[in-house]
Amino acid sequence: MGGVCFRSSNSSKGGQEALLNYSEPINNGVSADGNTYQPPQVPQENANKNVEPKKNPKKFKISKKLTVDDFTMVKCVGKGSFAKVMMVKKKDTGRTYAMKILKKKDLVKRKQVEHTMTEREVISNINHPFIVSLHFSFQSDTKLYLITDFFNGGELFWHLKNEGSFSETRTRFYAAEIILALECLHSHGTIYRDMKPENLLLDSDGHIRLTDFGLSKDTLTGTNLTHTFCGTPEYLAPEVIRQEGYGKAVDWWALGVLIYEMLHGLPPFYDKNLRDMYNAIVHQPLTFPRSFSKEVKEVISQLMERDPMERLGAEGAEEVKKAEFFVTIDFEKLYKKQIPPPYIPQTLADDDIQNVDEEFLEENVTDTYIPRTKSVINAASEFPNFTYVNKGDEY
Repeated sequence: MGGVCFRSSNSSKGGQEALLNYSEPINNGVSADGNTYQPPQVPQENANKNVEPKKNPKKFKISKKLTVDDFTMVKCVGKGSFAKVMMVKKKDTGRTYAMKILKKKDLVKRKQVEHTMTEREVISNINHPFIVSLHFSFQSDTKLYLITDFFNGGELFWHLKNEGSFSETRTRFYAAEIILALECLHSHGTIYRDMKPENLLLDSDGHIRLTDFGLSKDTLTGTNLTHTFCGTPEYLAPEVIRQEGYGKAVDWWALGVLIYEMLHGLPPFYDKNLRDMYNAIVHQPLTFPRSFSKEVKEVISQLMERDPMERLGAEGAEEVKKAEFFVTIDFEKLYKKQIPPPYIPQTLADDDIQNVDEEFLEENVTDTYIPRTKSVINAASEFPNFTYVNKGDEY
């Protein structure tokens, strides 16, 4: 299993204007375009408590030499803040994959080395029906390459943009599969930290695949907290904005935001003014459209409880599964994919691109040359042990 990391967060093409105007993900107070943002200052007397210790980087299996020349690039299917994603075919097998390409120099400059290695580790170590996993990874002197399955059902963002909103049944199904994915990540000590429709893919059968782990934290155990100010602004939990330190509960807040957006077409506190939006997330009451059912309002309110200790999910995924909104879901059958998805994407073949945004398909498909400047040369050795081959893909 694998996936595609689609689309940057600043597109404004087609569909609902506000829906498409996502803010750039923020990491350590720096957006992808280099702009800085300092969140509201709060007392930090407890900032050094419960911070997870640094761990030595894990060693990965080194494969036979695999290079970009072993693949034929077909189409660009995604472009994000730090990467471009290509649909490719492996020359010796003809199998279709997604290839995520990252420039080392940019990752070093924007202090994304640790997060990139975290993504590499997470998707190579987890095998789950609703999370992408890695087939191959390798590097050149100037770039990193992550090879995952190409999911041709399209990203949830694309479908939401075209349809405006989803039914309660469809929203419940997607949310339930995401609960199982988050449960798996949290059990491995990983916080996702970047929930949004752009990072959720549909496979050809209509099941969810969680992708893009570039902002994940993978060494958080027990009640330890982390303090990095990162994520997509519309989905940040209040404790992240207040810089109080946070744990896995931020992912449950984000699930509440996602449920709201799937049903309404917009996040609950969306505002083009970033500071106003942050203020609303921290202080404004949560309001609902009249179309929301009692069960929907209840589960969103519990997931978006501002006190992370009282938030639904604070005691784990099991209490989220027991919410009245999910009473019709048999989670064991769902995990085994024994519940039919409410929507099946139209696909003609494994390499069908009809569910990919035209904006990406128009991109250049060549793996561009990068001149060997001093900064490029200095970045070349910053990613040791990146190479990987999944045991099922050994050749």
